[in-house]
Amino acid sequence: MWPLALATVLSLTCNVASTSHSSRGDHADLALRRSLRARNIVYDGSISESYDFIIVGGGTAGLVLAARLSEDSNTTVLLLEGGHSGDDVVGTIDIPDNTYYDSLTGTEYDYAYVTASQSNMNGRGLSWPRGKVLGGSSAINGMYHVRPAKVEVEAWQSLIAAEGDSDAADNWSWDSFLAAMKKSETFTAPSDAAESAAGITYDASLHGTDGPIHVSYPGFQLGLNGNWTSTLGNAGISQRTDGAGGENWGAYITQSFINPTNWTRSYTRNAYIDPLPPRSNLDILADAMVTRIVFKSDSDGNLTATGVEYAASAGAATSTVSVKKEVILTAGVIGSAQVLMVSGVGPQDVLESAGVSVQYALPGVGQHLQDHLVAAIYWSTDAETAGNLHANGVTTPEFLSYINSATAYVNLASIMGETAANTLVSSIESAVDSSASLVPSQYDEVKQGYRTMYAQAVDLLSTEVGHIELLLALTGDGAVGIQAGLQHPFSPGHLYINSSSVFDYPVIDPGYLSHSADLTVLREGAKLARTLGQTEPLSQYLKTETTPGSSVSTDEEWEAWLKNSATTEYHPRGSCSMLPQSQGGVVNGKLQVYGTNNVRVADSSIFPIDMSCHLEAPTIGVAEKAAEIIRAQYNVINSGSSTSTSNGSSNTNSSGSDDTDGSIREVASWWTVLFAVVAGTLIF
Repeated sequence: MWPLALATVLSLTCNVASTSHSSRGDHADLALRRSLRARNIVYDGSISESYDFIIVGGGTAGLVLAARLSEDSNTTVLLLEGGHSGDDVVGTIDIPDNTYYDSLTGTEYDYAYVTASQSNMNGRGLSWPRGKVLGGSSAINGMYHVRPAKVEVEAWQSLIAAEGDSDAADNWSWDSFLAAMKKSETFTAPSDAAESAAGITYDASLHGTDGPIHVSYPGFQLGLNGNWTSTLGNAGISQRTDGAGGENWGAYITQSFINPTNWTRSYTRNAYIDPLPPRSNLDILADAMVTRIVFKSDSDGNLTATGVEYAASAGAATSTVSVKKEVILTAGVIGSAQVLMVSGVGPQDVLESAGVSVQYALPGVGQHLQDHLVAAIYWSTDAETAGNLHANGVTTPEFLSYINSATAYVNLASIMGETAANTLVSSIESAVDSSASLVPSQYDEVKQGYRTMYAQAVDLLSTEVGHIELLLALTGDGAVGIQAGLQHPFSPGHLYINSSSVFDYPVIDPGYLSHSADLTVLREGAKLARTLGQTEPLSQYLKTETTPGSSVSTDEEWEAWLKNSATTEYHPRGSCSMLPQSQGGVVNGKLQVYGTNNVRVADSSIFPIDMSCHLEAPTIGVAEKAAEIIRAQYNVINSGSSTSTSNGSSNTNSSGSDDTDGSIREVASWWTVLFAVVAGTLIF
């Protein structure tokens, strides 16, 4: 058991970089910070007539690609982002705990999507926030750093290997994908106080050392977190030293996307873009929604993108910019599929119904959509929580970096017992034919793709991979929650356009709980969450269960409550799945859209199966891999012609540089120092 008062005192005494937040009130400093952020971003709308690469979407993946592709000074790159720059809300984005108490969700920086009414969830439409700002959802999410399991990535690789292109499939081996994820990050171990308070364990060898984005731990920890792994151990769930190495199951305190030099959120804008020296070959334009890709049809029936059209709003004038090499879609699980469809690439029935001329019939666009559902059990408590301290006005930089990070991934046998798990697996396996009838598509190739993914998901049920994620929530005032999230749903969903305008939101139907197994697993996961709240040592600090409470105890009562209470874990994927075209795939192993010569997708929409993780780390990994694949095709890897996007040995989000160019190195060093001074990370 961990002494809560002592743990809190230890955490509050950690004062590294404690001046960084207090400087935000200084208008001169804020103006200088904004001037640093303005480099490579176009504010007057003046861009060139054509570029080698046009990136559609400046979110979690897009900014990674913009930084990487523009490392070659002979390559011109334009990134178009439909949302705002984010300059006016830097302070809100930067502070990690604002994700709970002053979130940008529901504001103009959030697309604020809502799903179609879900027939298996009492007709509810669920809120799907998506970042509408440079940095995308990495600027507004919960900052969890959790990688998928090796066996899941290998299952994904096997799906694309069926095409017979071993080189393309090799891009998605575990070793290759792990290297891409590690390349993106700079890992920093927790402070001694935080490590002691929360019982944090880690393996630094599993992490990157000089990537642009920071992966670390909050500067403040609560003693309740220190009871997490021992409580799960007493419930039969083993501790994991670090979930980042391919075996992500078990209980642990995971990392977060936090910069420990100033206790701020590390996201793709302030990691990959802001630290760069000026690049004349990179333009980033916000408030520029791509309305369609302009295609010409070749004699072989394939399409070649010649440019894109974009506009600031639905009523604004449309502009066109030409592309010389490729258009790369990084608009996310909703945006990338929508842009393809309004451009005439997608299911023929959907396009014709929306009044869009069919350029290339590709049935899988918008299909294979799935998401993690989550529900939370809450108890009242007298123990100290982040919510309690926040309500009492604690504002140290270390405390403001606190976000939930105690997690566990639990396999099916541990959730419901081996006998019940085996029975459930057998019933799921035998129901593949009836389950295929749930697929919301008339096209046989989409249904075949579902069958293939279904078989992979069945195989995963008998492994150690987590099928429920458990999360300890300590951000309520006088409340403690344990969340249970479904990780491998069998229910098939889709999204589709009903208008030719990209400004009209598509219909989003994840098909939640249409497959009965999903409700069964989520129900048993919620029961396990309750059991943990009744297990020592955590149970000593929990009082009355407030949600759902004692009125819910039978399976029927649990299911009724879940249908009315479960919500998204914010992990949608699959609308442009990497699968063979014959199985409803949208992109091949090189991320190229079928039926096109020069369009790729590189974001979370390409994941062909659900994985037991949060999606920021693997999405950044996809973008890093995409940059490698594209640069290899055009022979610009390690060209030595510009600065590299690297953190080097620094811990201040600075850009690395190429030793072959002394003048650029000098500029980069100057900007690094200036950025560090403004951020409050250098001590004189």
